[in-house]
Amino acid sequence: MRISFLILLISSLTSFSQEDKKVLFFQTDWGRTISWDAFCERTKASGYDGVETWFPTSEKDQKELKDALQKHGLLVGFLNGTDKSLPFEESLRIYSKNFTKLLAWKPAYINCHTGSDFFTFEQNRAFIKAANDISKEEGIPIYHETHRGRFSFNLPDTEKYLAEIPDLKLNLDISHWMVVHESLLQKQDRRLQEVIARTHHIHARVGHPEGPQVNDPEAPEWERAVERHLDIWENIIRNKWKTDSVFTITTEFGPADYMPTLPYTRQPVSDQWKANTFIMQRLKERLNIE
Repeated sequence: MRISFLILLISSLTSFSQEDKKVLFFQTDWGRTISWDAFCERTKASGYDGVETWFPTSEKDQKELKDALQKHGLLVGFLNGTDKSLPFEESLRIYSKNFTKLLAWKPAYINCHTGSDFFTFEQNRAFIKAANDISKEEGIPIYHETHRGRFSFNLPDTEKYLAEIPDLKLNLDISHWMVVHESLLQKQDRRLQEVIARTHHIHARVGHPEGPQVNDPEAPEWERAVERHLDIWENIIRNKWKTDSVFTITTEFGPADYMPTLPYTRQPVSDQWKANTFIMQRLKERLNIE
């Protein structure tokens, strides 16, 4: 009787643990052409938990965004970035100051386009430190995106920052590295282990050896690339689920001209929204979540 009770207890705890694991999906507003209300309504209807966006520049847009988020019950993740056109000191000052207005909204997270591939290691580290110090002080996650043109534009350089900065938390957009390294990184699984361990958010876009975005993730010719990305993403999420019950993902297929277009007309060759929701569904199937 006692053994049966223990088995039942262990089984129930295991079941609770599995059910407790969640992924919150955010939709990018990159390329948005409709009102915030219409965009958030469609985002909610498509099964998303939030939106990711740069902070609106006008007070009118800020109010419309806040009202739409509240009306449709959505979270928000903000972007912040280093202005590479400015001298280092001025860029760092503006970058740091931007966090004040973002944090006032209590976002789910802040994702940063941090530093520059032309800044020195110490200069880039200053941007990372500024963000990390604010994150600790305010208790809101701040991540640094792997991105072309930034400190994290390739795998070997990113490894150096990970080794020197223990509290560096990544948002992995591995589509950038696929094109930078002209491969699907099949032979780099060992080197990706530390990256996976330090990834706390994902930008889910599928890249390939010749570009950062396939033209249509549903097309059969891209299945190998899609599966490679799904393998890496699933590895990251299941690794994080060992210590955290919630993981966040932004589906981030972009609009024209990031989305390939037809010549002369600039018509996108596939549907951006459909590509993003397709990736969300593939991830849900992989992870066996609703």
